[in-house]
Amino acid sequence: MTAPAPSSPTPAPRPGFVYFLGRVVLRPLFWVMYRPRIVGRGNVPARGPVLLASNHLAALDTVIIPTSAARPVQFLIKSSYFTGSGVLGRFKRWFFTSIGGVPVYRATGRDARAALDAGSSILRAGSVFAVFPEGTRSRDGKLHEGHGGAAWMARDTGAAVVPVGLIGTGTVKPLSHLLPGRPRLEVHFGEPLDLTDLEGVPDGKARREITERMMAAIARLSGQERSGSVNATSRD
Repeated sequence: MTAPAPSSPTPAPRPGFVYFLGRVVLRPLFWVMYRPRIVGRGNVPARGPVLLASNHLAALDTVIIPTSAARPVQFLIKSSYFTGSGVLGRFKRWFFTSIGGVPVYRATGRDARAALDAGSSILRAGSVFAVFPEGTRSRDGKLHEGHGGAAWMARDTGAAVVPVGLIGTGTVKPLSHLLPGRPRLEVHFGEPLDLTDLEGVPDGKARREITERMMAAIARLSGQERSGSVNATSRD
């Protein structure tokens, strides 16, 4: 059971020294381990708020996207990493705060809205924020239906929406980079979605259309089959 969200929102954290140091270290390391093929990096606008909407296959996704993007990227991170006690709990809280992580509370209503508000605050500051519209990792490899939170943030902030297709992250196993024929990961950044025709469209209808365009673009980039249903096979 996760802790309740704070009663009043606090300013969203920004990436600090630890984030940039980690990126400097991990980029060459990942190049050796996974030989990532990065396509369309230039599709991410160099300035202004950007919402990256990606498929989700493995825990590695939250690391491979920031190390592949030209700009710093922030994510929602499970609230339990910010609420632990003891030395380890304090270290996790310090680390995830230092990399600009935003705690997400696995709930509905006020707690879920607090997470969306935190993401919107990052976008309003002109930064890059990444989300997994499916909500959880896909265990069967299919692309599941997107939830409306990403579309809500896009609509709320006017951020550019860039779809991202990850290929191969779900097949990476511990020490697999040491074996012959090790997998090569691919990160495809698509062109920003054109949402200008949705200006003036009622919010509910616009969010549904944005979500559908988002998932269709992700499917094209990742090559995944769409399941046609919400992902209920994972809790991460």
